[in-house]
Amino acid sequence: MEELLTLRELLVKGDMSGALAIVDELEEMSRDDKINNIRSYAVVLLLHLIKQQAENRTTRSWDLSIRNSIRSIQTKNKRRKAGGTYLDAHELRLAILEAYAEAVDRAATEVEEGRYQPKDLAKLVKHDEICDRAFTLISISPDS
Repeated sequence: MEELLTLRELLVKGDMSGALAIVDELEEMSRDDKINNIRSYAVVLLLHLIKQQAENRTTRSWDLSIRNSIRSIQTKNKRRKAGGTYLDAHELRLAILEAYAEAVDRAATEVEEGRYQPKDLAKLVKHDEICDRAFTLISISPDS
């Protein structure tokens, strides 16, 4: 990783301001990676919540996928050494909202064997209800 080599060189030279700038950049890259991972799991979570609502049923497979997505989001969002989370409640809700459009697109290919176009499926389900449910499920402690 080029940034680490640059950081090492700056530290050896004693350029603390340059080194701190690299550290800030590395932190931002790490945070972006966490957000992308959380968003990917949110798409899967929302996809199955949309399918449940649209078809007014569930399957063991969908339930398992929902549980696994929730666990993965909770794990990825947890700061292990520093404690706390990468995304606060507002940022987590925003990530869910941003993942929704992709989830609808993907769900449209699966709900009732692809019967709906994404825009038609979006009208069929309740956006706010699904996003609120996803946020609530993620917010529940994994030990609950």
